[in-house]
Amino acid sequence: MRFAFCLIGFAFSGIASGADDWQPLFNGKDLTGWRANNDPDSFAVKDGVIRVQASGNKAAHLFYVGDLKKGVEKFKNFELEVTARSEPEANSGIFIHTDVTANAKGHLDKGYEVQLNSTAKEKRKTGSLYAVVDRDTSPVDETKWFTVRVRVQDKRITVAIDGKEVVDYTEPAGVVRPKDRAGRLLSADGGGIALQAHDAKSVWYFKDIRVKHLP
Repeated sequence: MRFAFCLIGFAFSGIASGADDWQPLFNGKDLTGWRANNDPDSFAVKDGVIRVQASGNKAAHLFYVGDLKKGVEKFKNFELEVTARSEPEANSGIFIHTDVTANAKGHLDKGYEVQLNSTAKEKRKTGSLYAVVDRDTSPVDETKWFTVRVRVQDKRITVAIDGKEVVDYTEPAGVVRPKDRAGRLLSADGGGIALQAHDAKSVWYFKDIRVKHLP
């Protein structure tokens, strides 16, 4: 009986330990641990959330850098959870396995983008793995808070919106992308996490950002 009790105690201890594996990336007060690759005025903290709106004429991105003075903190296998909402007619995205390099329009050269979109014009809707697995309908009303969970395990990427899986994609060996999206690949050593300020008319809000490292 004592042995059984010890096993039960161990099981609950393991559950508690697992719950602590989540690492918060946003402190709810300021942008400590984050850095923009350009146009830092596109990002601000207001009322405990990150407000995102491009202030220039091209896209900007906010990267999680932790304590690093240069570069970005890299995540290889992980789960990322973000709570988000938008103003009407707004475009944004969450990038994974990326870095700070961008093209002339400010769009990132490397990694995958989880699309966030409340516009009628943009045909790739919220939850899409942009230009790889595109959704033509949105699973949520983006003007109300919703949760995005992205999981990367080796070559597999899953995306869930408010707990419903909307993407399950495995990157094929040796896949070749179109020239204008040649860097849309997972990196062998992982990459950065970034929030996108798409344009001056698009306003998005982010909070409760956290990540869990996976083996």
